[in-house]
Amino acid sequence: MAKILMQTTIPYAEDDWNIGRFSLLQELLSKEHEVVARNREDGPRGLDPVLATLDLSDFDEMWLFALDTGDGLRGEECRAISDFRRNGGGLLVTRDHADMGSSICDLGGVGAAHHFHSRNVDPEIARLGRDDRDTPTIDWPNFHSGSNGDVQEIIIQAPAHRILMRSDGSLIQLFPSHPHEGGVSAPPDDATARVIAKGTSTVTKRQFNLTVAFDSAGDEGNAVAESSFHHFVDYNWDTRKGCPSFLSEPPGNAILKNPELLDDVKTYCTNIAQWLSKS
Repeated sequence: MAKILMQTTIPYAEDDWNIGRFSLLQELLSKEHEVVARNREDGPRGLDPVLATLDLSDFDEMWLFALDTGDGLRGEECRAISDFRRNGGGLLVTRDHADMGSSICDLGGVGAAHHFHSRNVDPEIARLGRDDRDTPTIDWPNFHSGSNGDVQEIIIQAPAHRILMRSDGSLIQLFPSHPHEGGVSAPPDDATARVIAKGTSTVTKRQFNLTVAFDSAGDEGNAVAESSFHHFVDYNWDTRKGCPSFLSEPPGNAILKNPELLDDVKTYCTNIAQWLSKS
């Protein structure tokens, strides 16, 4: 059993993606692990007391949902999180479109896997520009993998990573979809990192990276960089759970009609939790 921290980079706000909107993931992970779920809280000197001392904690792994617009993590917190991984802690770090969550760029290793509109810019994404064109307020990277509430078929990169395998050895096929996913890639100077899953845009048909895995050697913890927190949030698993008022796109209903479409992402999450704890 691992001790897992589920953490947002934003303080609690009812009409936002607060940690309570990840309740289905928390329920899933709690079946096999001890899970602490919390929002950002500013303590002395504006530092979150848990994030700023994560390297001294007894957590085995952290699932970090970067929901800020660039100011969600302070330098001292980034150093503590980076040291946490260097000391063996596992990290999943996810964000969304454009500059959402861009404070994670200062994280060691896994931060370099995330590309934003104005930080750590991927020149290829910048050259091709917008993918989702239906929401003009959201700029690139904004890959359109489908409607919230529907699923997308993923393209697994060989050799298939263990977190993408079902218990019988077959490969998962589906992730929840989202109209504007972010951009991730494997940092070219990190031999432990590789893209393990891709998606296909429903708008331009171009492929984009969904997941980067860091298979770390020695004492350093494993890590996952994910293109969108919408693969994990309640609304994309069950649209009846609701969403913040600023989300304007109409949802799909594929998962409501067939809840078994979630089986793959649940397997994926269970696998990640085990792999990040190196158990």
